[in-house]
Amino acid sequence: MTPATMGFIGFGATLLLIAFGFPVAVAMALSGVVGFWLLNGLAGAGFILGSSPFEAIFPYSLSVVPLFVMMGVFAARAGLSRSLFDMVNSFLGHIRGGLAVTAVGACALFGAICGSSLATVATMGRVAIPEMEKHGYDGSLSSASIAAGGTLGVLIPPSILLVIYGILTQTSIGQLFIGAILPGILGAVLYGLAIVVRVRTKPELAPPAVKSGWAKRLASLRRVWGVLLLFSLVIGGIYLGWFSPTEAAAVGAVGAFILALISGELNWRTLWESVRETAGLTGMIFFILIGASLFNYFLETTGLPSALIAGIESSGMGPTAALILILLFYIVLGCFMDAMSMILLTVPFLAPVATSLGFDMVWFGILVVTVAEIGLITPPIGMNLFVVQATQPGLTQRTVVRGILPFIIADVIRLVILVAVPALSLWLPAMMF
Repeated sequence: MTPATMGFIGFGATLLLIAFGFPVAVAMALSGVVGFWLLNGLAGAGFILGSSPFEAIFPYSLSVVPLFVMMGVFAARAGLSRSLFDMVNSFLGHIRGGLAVTAVGACALFGAICGSSLATVATMGRVAIPEMEKHGYDGSLSSASIAAGGTLGVLIPPSILLVIYGILTQTSIGQLFIGAILPGILGAVLYGLAIVVRVRTKPELAPPAVKSGWAKRLASLRRVWGVLLLFSLVIGGIYLGWFSPTEAAAVGAVGAFILALISGELNWRTLWESVRETAGLTGMIFFILIGASLFNYFLETTGLPSALIAGIESSGMGPTAALILILLFYIVLGCFMDAMSMILLTVPFLAPVATSLGFDMVWFGILVVTVAEIGLITPPIGMNLFVVQATQPGLTQRTVVRGILPFIIADVIRLVILVAVPALSLWLPAMMF
């Protein structure tokens, strides 16, 4: 048996362990250590167990993870989700389906300061779904719009997934953040169009609401000035060269803390809960990173990336066909794995393939994260589908799934546009200072 074949078997074994309920970090670590042991002996396995965990979480660039996590936690504590929803609702809520469009827009804005899809869905679901139910919206539309809108938090910077991708591929995190802005806006627009088309074909899903006056709109804008300022400072600072991504993360964390303090929602108890939540989420991410590092040692030893490159070259497959194959692989994998685990498991051996095909790694990263978004809302185990169900007692999984198809179609359209027009991902990074 060749080492590359063992690499394929190790990848399959990892997926099997995850399917049987093993934590992702444990599954990757087990496959990596056992595979390395079979290839290099017990001494080799002992070496990577002693060195890999430290090397996985030692890089300075990883300091952005707890800082951006803390930024999102404090933003949630500040009650910004309600203010954002009210602001977008004052401008769009009067059109048919406007509250669902509002939910998508509020998810995009909250995701911009939160950086977590699951946190965005959990927070906005509690705010927006009761409001839509009060106005007579169908449960499938209201829940699916939150589940889909929450995926924008994965892509719109600051994004933990883009940070992880940048570290794995040695790609500029700042360029990835800036490159994700236009694709994120495109995603929000396409979701909004999906809602408008759906309610026009089935008007009973969403009754029209009363139009807000300009006085109410301006008042709602005043309540979210802090969010807009914080996002502009963090992302604008990276774009203009004022901050490195790590410095921007620190500025964002401090800014979110100040907003939570001003809101009056922060006291010693909530501060302690925020710190505990930040530590728990960061620890979870770092454990997955350690598992991925052990698995990557094994993959590098098997020469699987080189075997994949050689296979593509010998098959005569062009770059476009290879890219379509990679994206289809991610869509299928996303039906069974969460986005972060999928990226940590696959990027180490697919990134060299992308480089050999001449793909820009910023563009490829945006595509990978976009496909990971699709996985978050794809049945049977799209994570956002379960999170949005958990926010509302009595909401069934069947109801959520019934409304998700138009958003998946919108995601596929966005993916086609991003593949066909790489400039959407590369124009802003090319203009960075």
